[in-house]
Amino acid sequence: MTTKKFLLPDLGEGLPDATIVEWYVKEGDTIRLDDNLVSMETAKAVVDVPSPVSGKVLKLAGGAGDVIVTGTMLAEFELDPNAPQRAEGQDTGHHHGGAGTHAPSDGDQVIASDEGGEITETDTTRTEELREDSGTVVGAMQSSDAVRSEQAVAVGGVKAMPAVRAMARKLGVDLSRVSGSGADGVVTMADVKQAAADGSRLLPSSAGTGAGGEGTAQARRPQSRPEPSSAPRDAQQRTQLSASGKPMRTQPPSVSASGQPEQLKGVRRNMARVMADAHAKVVATTLSDDADIHAWAPGNDVTVRLVRAICAAAKAVPALNAWFDGDKLVRTLHPHVDIGIAVDTDDGLFVPALRNADVLDAGGVRESVNRLRAQVVDRSIPASELSGYTISLSNFGMFAGRYATPIVVPPTVAIVAAGRGRHQITPVIGGFESHKVIPLSLTFDHRACTGGEAARFLKAMLDDLASPD
Repeated sequence: MTTKKFLLPDLGEGLPDATIVEWYVKEGDTIRLDDNLVSMETAKAVVDVPSPVSGKVLKLAGGAGDVIVTGTMLAEFELDPNAPQRAEGQDTGHHHGGAGTHAPSDGDQVIASDEGGEITETDTTRTEELREDSGTVVGAMQSSDAVRSEQAVAVGGVKAMPAVRAMARKLGVDLSRVSGSGADGVVTMADVKQAAADGSRLLPSSAGTGAGGEGTAQARRPQSRPEPSSAPRDAQQRTQLSASGKPMRTQPPSVSASGQPEQLKGVRRNMARVMADAHAKVVATTLSDDADIHAWAPGNDVTVRLVRAICAAAKAVPALNAWFDGDKLVRTLHPHVDIGIAVDTDDGLFVPALRNADVLDAGGVRESVNRLRAQVVDRSIPASELSGYTISLSNFGMFAGRYATPIVVPPTVAIVAAGRGRHQITPVIGGFESHKVIPLSLTFDHRACTGGEAARFLKAMLDDLASPD
């Protein structure tokens, strides 16, 4: 009997781990080469990982919600010598380990190679040396020389994309009770959101289903850990006053907190790593000022104007539209402007890239921003669109706040943050007027930019925003 351990491949550009969303098999099942094995969530996408072999599933490494480190065992198989297997030596060009590896630029599908893992033969004492796994890549699904487009996966009779299944779990929607509006009855993201908003749209329930489930498919997945109880404490235990009406002392630090620890996963897990790395490396300095937009004609789009102002400032002061390699002390000035637009979601922070912002008109900027935000919300945005920007923009003022100290993420050297607009009294010739202003904060990496360059960049933005249109 020949067995194979399949190691979790790098599902992105050097991603250190991924979270199990859903197994499509259970231990003891038989699976064929390239059949979907598991749905995994990374910091950038939810992707299906196909089986690298044909055979019997001997072991699965964890259940839904568990975090698997790249390069560790994901599953173990008993190979079927009579079924199709990956050709020996076939390589997809993507390996474990990762930083510095590059994924194809579009799509969210993956391909598994059997060039990896540990092969053991139980009838001998010989164990082959662990070989480097060619792994999976985010890109077009490949099987030999053929390329297949991403398709919805049918589990328990329900067809849905991996991102749709993940959203159903998040919203507590049972997919087996959702009527699919897509081609061939595929359940779409819109179907799930409508079902979550209006329970009357759900089909009659059947035994064995649950939130995000697909009937009998629930029995096919390993049991996840039980959720900790979140029942609120008795109100009398939370009062600020004692029975005598005097303020009560808080618990000493030695008493453990009653909250439940939560392991960060997916986007939030990656955000934590990226922010900590940026804080450790960047010599951040922030300048702030108010942009007077009193002269704006009605109908001006704040985001569009901010993008235009950044492009104008980048043209005037190229030093802030750049990348910086702190290890090699190399600076790269960019002739084009790709702006990373910060998008806040319940899952965490996404920063999709608005490409070639310097050549887009107002309509093109608005259309592109809307498209990027929609793709982020439904988790359909390609991984390639979440990197490679030359400068960043955070329009946090749409919620609240005036000024900020936003984080510069290497290799970029600058980020602009726009606060909440307000009216302030402005001195003019002959008296005072009430002008609307937008507070701006510019954080830059002082290793790569001088204070003068940053100040001139901010001044160029203020001048552009002051124009009527």
